[in-house]
Amino acid sequence: MKTRKSPARGAVLNSAFPMFVFTLVFVLLPLIYMVVLSFMRREGAWGVTAAFTIRNYARISEPVYAAAFIQSLRLAFASTLLTILLGYPFGYFMARLGPAWKNRIMLLLIIPFWTSSLMRLYGWINMFRANGVLDAFLMITGLIREPLKLLYTYPAVVTGMVYALLPFMIYSVYASAEKLDWGLVEAARNLGASRIEAFITVSFPLTMPGLFSGVILSFVPSMGLFFIADILGGNKVVLVGSVIQEQLMKAHDWPYAAALSVVLMGMTTFFIWLYRRLTHSGELEGLV
Repeated sequence: MKTRKSPARGAVLNSAFPMFVFTLVFVLLPLIYMVVLSFMRREGAWGVTAAFTIRNYARISEPVYAAAFIQSLRLAFASTLLTILLGYPFGYFMARLGPAWKNRIMLLLIIPFWTSSLMRLYGWINMFRANGVLDAFLMITGLIREPLKLLYTYPAVVTGMVYALLPFMIYSVYASAEKLDWGLVEAARNLGASRIEAFITVSFPLTMPGLFSGVILSFVPSMGLFFIADILGGNKVVLVGSVIQEQLMKAHDWPYAAALSVVLMGMTTFFIWLYRRLTHSGELEGLV
């Protein structure tokens, strides 16, 4: 006997078909092409020959390229740590505000996204350059006597990363803290817990999913935001994204750029998998 599809099921399939086609054409096929290209050989200035090789992946272990991965990881850990220290308290206490102040602060966080990220980074150049805004302020207050050389330094790049990624941490923590049952916190206080003890035992464990989400949204992009390192760090801070751009635009070695991208994508996939396992395996709930 033939089974007839229900109209509701057919409607779901019809609505999902455009999404399936979009994912296939613009996500899956480019990823497959990138992986296949990473095993090919470069030929001539722009050419690629369809000859299988793993040399592109072997080259990643060379000191100059391995150093780029190490520096990218260091920068990602440093910027993510600062983003947590600044973004978690901001998002947590923003969730405790009234509706009017929540809307005002969310608007202030969104306004910078109305302008180009490059223009905002060039504003940091005016802030960090010698005799710039920061130097003028510090010299007026008497904290320094000579201009600081902050532009094109590692701290400048970290500051740019934190500035660009901080809203993602704030919104992730805010979304988690807003769903928090504050009655549990009050119950802990009524049972004799101090504010700090109630936060450590109740609030913090329940907002861990938002914190982990903010870590993923901050850590993963910070490894590839090469334009921030180029603008604020000059040539002193080289990230994996900078190496990929150089291989594409200058060396024209597309297979090697594809291999670097595959490795970076693999690292990204691992962190996302780790996040999903921590948030779905019950480990976070066990902290409560």
